[in-house]
Amino acid sequence: MNDKQNHPATLPTIRVLQVEDSRPDAELALAELEADGIACETRVVDDEARYLEALDEFQPHIVLSDLSLPGFSGQRALALLRERDGELPFIYVSATLGEEAAIEALRNGATDYILKQNPARLASAVRRALREAEAQRAHRRAETELMRAQRFESLAMLAGGLSHDLRNMLQPLLLAGDSLQDYKDDPRLARLGALVRDCGRRGLDMVQSMLSFARGARRAEQLRLGNLLDALGLLLQGSVPHSVRLTIDMPDPELSFQGNHTELQQCLLNLCLNAIQAMPDGGELRVETSQVTLPTDFFLEEEEPRSGPYLRVAVIDTGTGMDDATLARLFEPFFTTKETGTGLGLLSCKRIIASHGGLMRVESSPGQGTHFHLYIPLVELAADMAGEEDAESLQGNAERVLAVAEEIALLSLLSDTLDAWGYQVHASQSGTAALQWIEAGSLPDLVLLDADMSLFTAERTLTALTDRGYVGAVIMLASADHPPAPESLPPLPRLHVLDKPFSTSKLLHCLRRALVGDRECD
Repeated sequence: MNDKQNHPATLPTIRVLQVEDSRPDAELALAELEADGIACETRVVDDEARYLEALDEFQPHIVLSDLSLPGFSGQRALALLRERDGELPFIYVSATLGEEAAIEALRNGATDYILKQNPARLASAVRRALREAEAQRAHRRAETELMRAQRFESLAMLAGGLSHDLRNMLQPLLLAGDSLQDYKDDPRLARLGALVRDCGRRGLDMVQSMLSFARGARRAEQLRLGNLLDALGLLLQGSVPHSVRLTIDMPDPELSFQGNHTELQQCLLNLCLNAIQAMPDGGELRVETSQVTLPTDFFLEEEEPRSGPYLRVAVIDTGTGMDDATLARLFEPFFTTKETGTGLGLLSCKRIIASHGGLMRVESSPGQGTHFHLYIPLVELAADMAGEEDAESLQGNAERVLAVAEEIALLSLLSDTLDAWGYQVHASQSGTAALQWIEAGSLPDLVLLDADMSLFTAERTLTALTDRGYVGAVIMLASADHPPAPESLPPLPRLHVLDKPFSTSKLLHCLRRALVGDRECD
């Protein structure tokens, strides 16, 4: 039973490039395909120059080639194609192909061969060749995505390790900056303190943004628009060429809404990088936000009409733009206009916005740039969660604080800061030194302990303290990414964990609350 009797599935219209000098033979091959229900656009060429031109302009799905032509040959056509594309199907359709020549053709990269004397097999050969080519492309895309996922996994592991060390390095800048600002009678030191503190905060923000993006955390949270776009600006640093002017316009940076910081950051970063690539000669990239109210008639037929307040985030470029044919395929899986792109970026963006209950719109035309508009619902606007600063006095009352940290810079700054705020501080650079001090004198009112100690760990130090009768307040300074395991700690009723990095103000607030004993530090 042949393929025609099996009623094969109808293919979408395919582009067939025929290398043939006989018009009747070309028409016969086309008739075989059409008789089998294969819709075709065809182009017939019979010399090398027109063949190369057709490969570039016509972009065929399959090539059907005679073996011998005046001044040209099927072997040459195959060789030229394989230099450009290793997967595009190429079928010989010839009257002179012998068995040895057929085997050699397949060895050189031909997909199949058909004798003109027996054209009935042509349609099934074309169908099979197209299926195999699509399977090969799908396999290659899957391998590419697997490699990409593995690279991101490696990046996430690397980022996690580096972020821990970078935070410890940048933490002293926050304390040193705050301490220098206390010198109100010396404006130069105060300005230097502000600079040091701001540099420390900026560095920590960059570390957190890169870590969050690399890990791809998937959790809903209360987002502040200013934080989201500030992080985007940090991630774009180094990617925006001098020829492109970047502007981020947000009239209300305090706007709060429910969403996933990492996913929205990924979406905006992808759109911005696409925009930069669309402006090879330079231009303007603009990210702007506004609050809008969408009416019911704004939604498309396939979208759920949910009118109400929305956050609009627009990514606008002055690049090359896109024609209607490209716009029609923009969100197709694996469709891309880039040589090395996967075609998944915009589809991922659309899915991310849809998962937030929102929608995307795009406007573009050749030479006029592109506008992407993201609409995120604001039906559950949150109140400002920051609150007012604690009104309690931050000044110490000569309480005795035992500060323990292996990092000498951190230990020195902790000691200087607490001393300046009225505390009696004893600094120990190891757990053993702290225990020796306790054994030589009385117990402190509070223990301030860095969790990142290796010679004599924080857990062992706390256990030894409790063995010596200490039941007072303990503040453990720990990274949010590496919190202490509760089962590894002794049963301390007044144990507080302060996440690093922290400011002087946060440290002092935590000290007062820990000493009072009726509230947590957070």
